[in-house]
Amino acid sequence: MVLNVLKTLLPGILSFGIGIGIAPFLTHFLYAKKMWKSRAGKKALDGSDTPIFNKLHETRETGTPKMGGIIVWATTIITALVLWILPQIISSGIFSKLDFISRGQTWLPILALLLGAIVGLLDDFLEVKGSGSHIAGGLSLTKRLAAVALVSLLAALWFFYKLEVNSITFPFLGEISLGWLFIPLFVLIALAVYSGGVIDGIDGLAGGVFAIMFGAYAFIAFFQNQFNLAAFCAALVGSILAFLWFNIPPARFYLSETGTMALTITLTIIAFMTDVLGEGKGIAVLPIIAAPLFITTLSVIIQMVSKKWRGKKVFLVAPLHHHFEAIGWTPAKITMRYWVLSVLFAMIGTIVALIG
Repeated sequence: MVLNVLKTLLPGILSFGIGIGIAPFLTHFLYAKKMWKSRAGKKALDGSDTPIFNKLHETRETGTPKMGGIIVWATTIITALVLWILPQIISSGIFSKLDFISRGQTWLPILALLLGAIVGLLDDFLEVKGSGSHIAGGLSLTKRLAAVALVSLLAALWFFYKLEVNSITFPFLGEISLGWLFIPLFVLIALAVYSGGVIDGIDGLAGGVFAIMFGAYAFIAFFQNQFNLAAFCAALVGSILAFLWFNIPPARFYLSETGTMALTITLTIIAFMTDVLGEGKGIAVLPIIAAPLFITTLSVIIQMVSKKWRGKKVFLVAPLHHHFEAIGWTPAKITMRYWVLSVLFAMIGTIVALIG
């Protein structure tokens, strides 16, 4: 048991240290290349202007680089490689125990993390280089959704055909077979989680929320005896905390698409890994553990529907955290309260996962 605890926690500590170590080099590069938008602001999903948002953020999005999410996924992958290489160099049982790269538990989430990161990095690069005369830049929403759908579809097919998983488990109801419907459900859940990535809009907000969510799944995976997956989640937590060290106001850089796309796709896959495969309820508790993401998405949907059918807005600005900004909450207050609620949601979801 002690070795399994070490296997889970040490990757998190190592990834934090590696992240802190590479951050200054990444920061220097991003500032030297001026990897930020030349013009602040954004457009709403329906193409309309967002004057309140643009006023709130008129000094935030210029002068602070995007692509800070590189620290998260690069650090996690470096950590995995270091712990995989060490046993090849040093013949010691403890080092072989710390290696968490495994075909059965971590190949798929690591690959998803990398694919999401690459597509997100492309979007960030295009947004930075293409924002000179327009507020909008980067890949279109349609293309980003298509990329998430494609990656999640490949993962769903792997679950369905390779791992022979076609069901999910509900608390108190047990396992429910879905047949081929498992595949589109997988994709829809991935898209829903990804949509919550717009929570990355205030210094420190997304980093804290994501660290808490992956921490909860590390705990769940550990109690399912999926120690490699738990270690991978812990490594992600460590790398996110390293990012957060430099993202706390005033932020040195932003998580941006390369971070949010990588993390949301990976979170979906981990939720499925801790479901039937782990004899648990990883999907059923996802709406609880990831409640901040789903609430963020819901606020955007409510705003769009209200504007279309009622001709007026429900919130001053959507997503919800920007509404709180607009009514006078300080960014620090919003961030800290989201962290507090995220911890509570994570605790509730973990309890349901373990005893439901």
